[in-house]
Amino acid sequence: MPMTGELFIVSGPSGAGKGTLLAKVLPELDDIALTVSATTRKPRKGEREGTEYYFLSEKEFIDLIESGGFLEWARVHSAYYGTLKSEVERHRQAGQDVVLEIDTQGAAQVRAQDPSAVLVFIAPPDLKTLQQRLVGRDSDHPQEIARRLETAQREMERIPDYDFVVVNDDLDAAAAQLLQFIQAKRDTVSN
Repeated sequence: MPMTGELFIVSGPSGAGKGTLLAKVLPELDDIALTVSATTRKPRKGEREGTEYYFLSEKEFIDLIESGGFLEWARVHSAYYGTLKSEVERHRQAGQDVVLEIDTQGAAQVRAQDPSAVLVFIAPPDLKTLQQRLVGRDSDHPQEIARRLETAQREMERIPDYDFVVVNDDLDAAAAQLLQFIQAKRDTVSN
């Protein structure tokens, strides 16, 4: 069965606000699904299996890599993250558009497999604001925050590979920009 739904990729540095923006935007859109990624990292406080992530052991994750079960995957910050092909295919075959919230490595893998995927980058206003957000989450050690900031600098170098960039300096304005872009892209495809 052919894939009929559009595939939107939302990427950006850890702490840029990708999840927060999507939580504001997705309820405003009909017939669009946010896939649940898989990871080997431990759940953060309040995270639930199958809601925020599928939490897998490293062995389970590697078995899925070897069997071709991921659309994209990467090792990031000492843990594996990936998007299950079955999650994406299920929604797209039903005609739903799909949103993946993944890192820049994963976005490049998806774009290589599906050039029609629409890539959106969520950027922080600056690295100082990003650092404040990461510290404010109170979920990572200082060394982990430093590693995430280094990664953020490399990720931001990939902005030219994206179709649209939202600078998340004002949550409501950024959400409005993201919503407007997705709606416009969906309208273009359906016409």
